[in-house]
Amino acid sequence: MTENARSILDPGPSLPARVEIFDTTLRDGSQREGLSLTVNDKLRIARHLDDLGIHYIEGGWPGANPKDDEFFRRAPTELKLEAATLVAFGSTRRAHRDAGSDDVLAALVEAGTDAVCIVGKSWDYHVTEALRVDLDEGIAMVGDSVAFLVSQGKEVLFDAEHFFDGWKHNRDYALEVVQAAAGAGAACLVLCDTNGGTLPFEVARVVDDVVESTQARVGVHFHDDADCAVANAVTAVRHGAEHVQGCLNGLGERTGNANLSSIIPNLVLKLGVDCIPRDRLTRLTPVSHAVAEIANQTLAPNQPYVGASAFAHKAGLHVSALARRPDAYEHVDPEDVGNNTRLVVSEMAGRATVVMKAQELGIDLEDDRDTVTKVLEDLKSLEHAGYHFEVADGSFELLIRSAMGWDQDYFRLESFRVIMEKRTGADGSEGGVATEATIKLWAGGERYIATAEGNGPVNALDRALRDCIGRRYPELAGIHLADYKVRVLDTGSGTAAVTRVLIDTTDGLTNWGTLGVHENIIEASWEALSESLVVGLLRAERLRSGGDESG
Repeated sequence: MTENARSILDPGPSLPARVEIFDTTLRDGSQREGLSLTVNDKLRIARHLDDLGIHYIEGGWPGANPKDDEFFRRAPTELKLEAATLVAFGSTRRAHRDAGSDDVLAALVEAGTDAVCIVGKSWDYHVTEALRVDLDEGIAMVGDSVAFLVSQGKEVLFDAEHFFDGWKHNRDYALEVVQAAAGAGAACLVLCDTNGGTLPFEVARVVDDVVESTQARVGVHFHDDADCAVANAVTAVRHGAEHVQGCLNGLGERTGNANLSSIIPNLVLKLGVDCIPRDRLTRLTPVSHAVAEIANQTLAPNQPYVGASAFAHKAGLHVSALARRPDAYEHVDPEDVGNNTRLVVSEMAGRATVVMKAQELGIDLEDDRDTVTKVLEDLKSLEHAGYHFEVADGSFELLIRSAMGWDQDYFRLESFRVIMEKRTGADGSEGGVATEATIKLWAGGERYIATAEGNGPVNALDRALRDCIGRRYPELAGIHLADYKVRVLDTGSGTAAVTRVLIDTTDGLTNWGTLGVHENIIEASWEALSESLVVGLLRAERLRSGGDESG
C-alpha cells in the first residue's frame, strides 16, 4: 500500500480504542409499528443481548406503563446479567418543579438499576415551543435532574434530544445544555439525531465540536430516516465518540434506530475498535435471528453481516472464484460474525455454531464430527421446511440428541382429537366457545387416555397431556407455558399457509423455546407443546443427576 493510500485510509487521530454499546431494543426499538413485546419477550431478548456482550441494555421507562413496571420488578431475580448493565429510562424533571419531588425521577430511583438514562431538550425551538419555558429553565431542568440522580448513586447517561438540529439552529444553547449535564455529573453525553436527517459530514463537524468542548464521555444516538444511521455512528466514533446507542436489527420507530447488527462488526472488523468481546462476535448472527423471532419480525435476508443472503452467492463467476479463493467476493470472513458462505440453498449454521450451542446445553461435540455433520444436514432440511432453531433452544437440543441416536421415552402419542364448539343464542347473541381435547398415549408400557377442556386447542391439549402423565411425572406441575406465538410462513397460500408455532416454557429457573411447523396450526402447536414438556422432563432429570452429558 502506498503512503498516499495509507493516509486516505487512516481512521483518524480521534478514534477511541474502546466504544460502549448501548442497546435500546426494549424501549426505543419496541416503538416499531406493529411490534409489541411482552415482559417475557423483553426478558428473553435481554438475555440474548447479554450473551452477545452488550455493555448497556435499556429496559424501558419505569412508571410509564404496567409492562415496564413489571419488567423492572422481575429483572433483579430473573435476569442474571454477566456482561451488561441494565438501564432505566426517563426524562428530566418537569418544569418549575423540585427534582427531589418529581415522580418521573422517583420512578427511576425505585427501578433499582445502577444506571439510568434521561432525555432532555437541547434544541431551543423545542424548549420554547414544546415545553413552553424559557431557555434558562430548560438548562436548569437538565442540570437539576442529573445532579439529583447522581446524588442517589446512579450512573447517569444524558440523552440530548434533537442535539444535531439544535446545534445547527443555536449552537451555543445546545452546548450549554450538554455542559450543564456534564457539570452535574453525567457519565456520558449522548448526542441524539432524533429526527434522523443528519448526514455524515455534519456528524463529523458536530461531534468534533462537542468533544473539544467537554471532558465528559461523548456518545451518539441516531435514527435512520435518511438511511445514514450506521454511517453516522461510524463517523461519530472516528471523531471521538466512545458510546453508541442503537437497536439490534435496526428496530425502532419510523425507519428504525441505528442498526447495531452492522455497527458492531464495522467497529470491530473494519476499525479494530474494542466494543463487544471479540470472541463473542461469532454470536452476532444467531442473536440477531433470535431477537427477530422473539419480536415476531422478519429479518431482511439482505441485511448486512447477519442476513441469510449476506454471504450468499448465485452468479456462476462468483461461485467459481470462491471455489479457489473464499475471500474473492466477501469483504469479511462470514464465520467472524457467526454466518457462513452459501453457494446453494442451505442454512446459516456452521460447524462451530453447532459445537458452541451444544456445549451451552451440556453436550460435548468437539470431537464428534459425525454427529455435527448429521445435525447440520438435519438443520438444512428442517429450516428449508420452515423451522428456525436459533430461537428454539429446546427443540435444537432435541435435534442434537436425535442425531446422537437418542429417542425420548417419556411418552409416545397414539392419537389426539380436538373439538371446538361455538355456541350462539336463539336471538343470535354470543353464547361462548367450548374446546375439548382427547389424548391417547403410551408411557412406561401403559396406555393412558384423558379428555380435558381448555380455553383453546393448545390449552386443552396441554391439560389432557398432563392428565395422562402428570402422576407419572410430578415435575410437570412446575413447568408452565410462558408465551405462544404463531407466524405464517407463506402468506400467498392464504388460510392454507404453513405456520410456525413458537412456545416459550419455564420451570421457574430457566426458560426454553420449542417450535412446530405444519399447514395445520393445531398439529404445529402439538409439536411445539409436546417438545416443550420433553425438554422440561429432560432438564428435571439432569438436575436430579447433577451432571452434564457429553457426546
